[in-house]
Amino acid sequence: MGDVLGQLSALGLAAALSTVPIMATIYILLSENRERSAPPFLAGWVLGTVAALVLATLAAQALPDRRGQQSSLIGGLEIIAGIGLLVLGIITMVRQSRGASGRQPSRIRRIGGVRSLPAFGIGLALNARPKAILLVVAAGLVIGAAHLRYDGILLVIVVYSVIATSTVAGPILASRIFPHWFEPRLVAARDWLTAHGGEVTAVTLMLIGVFVIVLGAI
Repeated sequence: MGDVLGQLSALGLAAALSTVPIMATIYILLSENRERSAPPFLAGWVLGTVAALVLATLAAQALPDRRGQQSSLIGGLEIIAGIGLLVLGIITMVRQSRGASGRQPSRIRRIGGVRSLPAFGIGLALNARPKAILLVVAAGLVIGAAHLRYDGILLVIVVYSVIATSTVAGPILASRIFPHWFEPRLVAARDWLTAHGGEVTAVTLMLIGVFVIVLGAI
C-alpha cells in the first residue's frame, strides 16, 4: 500500500501542477462572476478527476490475466503511457522554445466570464486533455497492478484526487476565506504562470514520463 500511495502521490502532484486548470481558476477568481462560477468549476474538476480515475482503474482491472501475464501487460501499458507523457513534455518544451510563452490563449482568458453551468462543464472537460488522460491512465494501471481490496482502492483514489485537485481547490477556498489578502497573490501567480507555466508543465511531464516508464519496466 505504501508503494502505491507514493507512486500515486507523484502522479497526483504532476496533475496538480498542470497550468491550464490553475490559470482557469485564477481567471475565474479574478472575475466579477467568481461567486457563481468558482464552486461549480471546482465541482466539475473534482468530479471529472474522480470519474476518470475510477474508469481507468476499472479498465486496468478488466485486463485479461492469462497464465499470470496481467502484470506484464500492465507494465507494458505503463511504459506506453510514460512515453506518451515524455513526448508530450518534449513537445511542450519545443513550443516554449519557439516563443509560445508570455501570454495565455484567449479561450483561457474568456473563462473568467462564464456562468455556473458552463463553468461546471469546463471543469469536467479539462479532464479530457491529453496530459490529464495519460496521468489517470498511468494511475489506474498502478492501482490495477497492486491488486488492492475495495477499501484500499477507495483510499488511493481519494489520495490521488485530493492531490490532483489541490491547486484548484486551495485557491478557491483561500479566496473565500481571505479575499482581500489573496487577490494580489492571484494576480502575481497569473503573471508568473503566464511567463513560466509552459516550462513548469514541460519539465513535470518529462520527469513523470520517465518515472512511469521506470515503473513499467521494473
